[in-house]
Amino acid sequence: MKYIGITTEHRLPDEGMLIAVLLDNGLDRLHLRKPGASRHEVEQLLRTIPDRCYGRIVLHDHFELATEYRLAGVHLNRRNPVPPAATADYAPALSRSCHAIDELTQGEGYAYQFLSPVFDSISKTGYHSGFTPDELTAAAKQGTIGERVIALGGITPERMAQVRAWHFGGIALLGYLWQDPTPEGVVARLNQIRNV
Repeated sequence: MKYIGITTEHRLPDEGMLIAVLLDNGLDRLHLRKPGASRHEVEQLLRTIPDRCYGRIVLHDHFELATEYRLAGVHLNRRNPVPPAATADYAPALSRSCHAIDELTQGEGYAYQFLSPVFDSISKTGYHSGFTPDELTAAAKQGTIGERVIALGGITPERMAQVRAWHFGGIALLGYLWQDPTPEGVVARLNQIRNV
């Protein structure tokens, strides 16, 4: 099971340090998602993160920074649907967001895909699950959900058994992860999920 964190939209105090703490304590990937941030603001945040972490950071915006800093990859979305051109010595891994099960079948070329919202969102009020349990069970039985599909939306320790039963290859955490944005708080949240 892969464990992926997604940043909040707004900058947190000591966020670079919190990202490093998470990556040093079992988080597999960190998605840096700051849709309202300028290129300069995203780069400022990157510079507060130790470069040992860059190989596990994925950008949602300002993809040119992925090339400059040799980050793990870029995440395609409605704002940024086109990946940066690969260079002779660097090609970022690609991931993307899906909001319908049939989108997952078009997943060739992606390291993984997010499927959301699997449960009612914690971070977005009124953003409800887009799938019934029966739909997810059927997709799992058909092999549509598998190792390269990541569950996003409303993930908590209480829901991990169901996520595993649906054969998701991992989870992405946003709202649950940042409820206590301190080093101890984010690591405790990550461990609560990982130890279920």
